[in-house]
Amino acid sequence: MNRVVKNQRNLEDGYQLWLRYAPVTDAPTLTAYRTAITQIMINASSATLSIAQEEIEAGLERLLGVTVPLAKQPDRSGTLVIGTPHNNHVIAELKLGQALDQVGDEGFVIVRTVFQGNDYIAIAANTDIGNLYGVFHFLRHLQTHKPLHDLNISSSPKTKLRMLNHWDNLDRTVERGYAGFSLWDWHKLPDYISPQYKDYARANASVGINGTVLTNVNANALILTKQYLVKVAALADLFRPYGIRVFLTARFSAPVEIGKLDTADPLEPDVIAWWQKKADEIYELIPDFGGFLVKANSEGQPGPHDYGRSHSEGANLLADAVAPKGGVVIWRAFVYDENIPDDRAKQAYDDLVPQDGMFRENVLLQVKNGPIDFQPREPYHPLFGAMPKTPLMLEVQITQEYLGCATHLVYLAPLFKETLDADTYCYGPGSLVADVVDGSLDKHVVSGMAGVSNIGTDRNWCGHPFAAANWFAFGRLAWDHRATSEDIAEDWLRMTFTNEDRFVGLAKAMMIESREAAVNYMTPLGLHHIMARDHHYGPGPWVKGGRADWTSIYYHRADSTGIGFDRTPAGSDAVSHYFSPYREQLSSRDTCPEELLLWVHHIPWQYTMKSGRTLWDELCFKYNSGVESVRHMQQTWDSLAEFVDVARFEHVKGLLEIQEKEARWWRDACLLYFQTFSKLPIPPEYEQPAESLKYYQALTHYYVPGIPERRFG
Repeated sequence: MNRVVKNQRNLEDGYQLWLRYAPVTDAPTLTAYRTAITQIMINASSATLSIAQEEIEAGLERLLGVTVPLAKQPDRSGTLVIGTPHNNHVIAELKLGQALDQVGDEGFVIVRTVFQGNDYIAIAANTDIGNLYGVFHFLRHLQTHKPLHDLNISSSPKTKLRMLNHWDNLDRTVERGYAGFSLWDWHKLPDYISPQYKDYARANASVGINGTVLTNVNANALILTKQYLVKVAALADLFRPYGIRVFLTARFSAPVEIGKLDTADPLEPDVIAWWQKKADEIYELIPDFGGFLVKANSEGQPGPHDYGRSHSEGANLLADAVAPKGGVVIWRAFVYDENIPDDRAKQAYDDLVPQDGMFRENVLLQVKNGPIDFQPREPYHPLFGAMPKTPLMLEVQITQEYLGCATHLVYLAPLFKETLDADTYCYGPGSLVADVVDGSLDKHVVSGMAGVSNIGTDRNWCGHPFAAANWFAFGRLAWDHRATSEDIAEDWLRMTFTNEDRFVGLAKAMMIESREAAVNYMTPLGLHHIMARDHHYGPGPWVKGGRADWTSIYYHRADSTGIGFDRTPAGSDAVSHYFSPYREQLSSRDTCPEELLLWVHHIPWQYTMKSGRTLWDELCFKYNSGVESVRHMQQTWDSLAEFVDVARFEHVKGLLEIQEKEARWWRDACLLYFQTFSKLPIPPEYEQPAESLKYYQALTHYYVPGIPERRFG
């Protein structure tokens, strides 16, 4: 291909993520930056401040094209002063105490001010890690070409725990991972520390992520043995200066599997003693160990129900073991049982709500954004607002298990925001899920958000060149859930590709529409869980047989009269788990949001939608609009070739071609299958299916990434 590219970095491969620090080429902006920043004053008295110094020096040199010298004293205007009132006398003399009081231990203040006749920029914090976060924020400010005049930024995290959940196995396979193998090379640890571990820590710190769960929730007890704990300790030592604490998944049956006990009953004294001893062993190696993440009595995992005990009794066992060292237990609320005949969407609520107030203070319940399982669209989980005495930690999926893996371009910030901005009405209007999650609604001291990681050994970290935007967006929203999807996308694009306004405007619009496009060509109008069995890649509305709640027909309930799962009072009554007036809004066909209609109602095929179309025709319209949206994304991307390096442009272009083909696959397969019930034609104004239903049903995909050991997550 012979073409002129404004961005001549044609060998870029995405490894630098959003930390490229590309040179500022806009002359007025560059002049303003060079004038405002002529020297750096920082006292690198700790490992964290040394990292901050290294980052600011390297970042400024690459952005400004000059080496900005270090200074012991701010003897001229243009000094960038970095520190706390305790380690930098200039910060102390600037009298920022009132502002610093508002940002806590991890926040920061960035101001431009005149002091003793000199013009300074100060990055001030109460702690070293606050300074590091401030440095990354300031570099983001420069990367996105924002002005420095009247600089006055005050920022602190809304949630305490902001963590990635890696579903990584000890053999380096990754469950629901679509970007290669696990980063953690357990075979070579602790003796060989890959340079990529440092880059991982940098990327996380740059967006405020302060915790990482290294292992799969479908846990292997071996990670708790001394052989592996010394390996974990090596990672913890590297991550510590970046503000990242290490967590591990705990297999509930570990006392039996590696402890040689006869039972894992949480009330047995020997079991209690075993976990306390294990916690002591871990903290001896990792003094700042964060705690345990536990998946129990769900999808075949062992747990307290195996011994007739409750989830709170199981969680409290582990919580008591780590409490003396300040650790926490994160207990996943993703619990359901095939032997319980009730609607799967109700089971976590029915089991856990009666236990509100029974969990230890250092236990958080980790709740998925929706009550089924990371679907392209679901209503928010009814546990939010229903357990005021228990901290609830939001779990979202950064990896795209149900959204095209690393093949489809789907920007997930709108999905995350849809949950965070939802109103639970638990204390009346304005009781947002975000306020439950950050602890402010019920005055919880501990709070958090978790994102299931999409990171692997692929050179660009996340497989799809746009998939890193979801990692970036998760970190930004965990830090401040008030941020908008649009602003996050714009920052990511400017940092990852270019500051050219035309590129940013069009690419941002493409990103914002991508999630709704995927919903439309996969699961419109509230359809859910109609993907292929096991690997979940591609459509499978016909999946039946075996465990009922792992089939598609369990959820869509299509028949000759209509389609949809009736969760109204006349059906499973799952709507009763929500507070009024949302409960009543969902219960009525007339007021239920159409994007959730088939999640709540079984609707006749000839039912008239708000558009005036019948339900069947509306399904056809939605599926086709999803395909058309992907084609529009292709056109947009093609129009932006001049702004993007060749390698990444061609990579995205090729993946969009696959996405368009697979959007048609979803559309044709689903409409042909549902047509066997509706007996209605696909309107002639839409593309007709390219193949027969039997053709689509016969398609088999082998070795789809992301299902290495077990076929559930």
